Amino acid sequence: MDAALLAATCDAGPGQRVLEPGCGVGGALLAAATRRPEAIFHGVERDAAAATLAAENIALNDLSSRVSISTGDVEAGFRALGLPAFDAVMANPPYFDDPSVLRAPSPAKSGAWMADGGLVAWTAFCLKAVREGGTITLIHRADRLADILDLLAPKAGSFRIRPVAPFVDAPAKRVIVRAIKTGKAPLVLLPPLVMHDREGGKHAARAEAILRGALDLSW
Repeated sequence: MDAALLAATCDAGPGQRVLEPGCGVGGALLAAATRRPEAIFHGVERDAAAATLAAENIALNDLSSRVSISTGDVEAGFRALGLPAFDAVMANPPYFDDPSVLRAPSPAKSGAWMADGGLVAWTAFCLKAVREGGTITLIHRADRLADILDLLAPKAGSFRIRPVAPFVDAPAKRVIVRAIKTGKAPLVLLPPLVMHDREGGKHAARAEAILRGALDLSW
């Protein structure tokens, strides 16, 4: 779900370059590329096996002309990739950075759940990876919102925050944060995206349309 929502937020225009660090096998990357057929996408993944699967997925979906993948580690910083700054960065950082409070489902998945450098490393990477005036979009746990804002604020602003709530009467469990590097506009708290109806637990109509690619999650 998080990957699909992240892809739905991508509003890159023709010829714009979008980076996704920690792209895994390419779920969000390919979905965003499908939604934005005139933009150019690049994914970075530190796990070699996942990066190989991402490359295969790109080829199988006939997207090799404008979607690429490389192996790299957020911990090493953006400059280690040797790439020019991007117009936009989108990311779904690992949700936990303290192994004492959570055990991943399996050792093979620990990298997707645990961030060695935590949000500090991920936000620093994103700030370096995007050009001035470019956008940074993150989806993360709602309880980390203050940390995200604090880490991005020295070099980014014009924040727009979309809470994601499981039900209309329930607290948000996720937030999607959009920031502009060197942006100065006031923070905007957008209406929440409500994922489910109480009747039957199905996706709400708008959420279903977004997840299926029929609607964008606009800013």
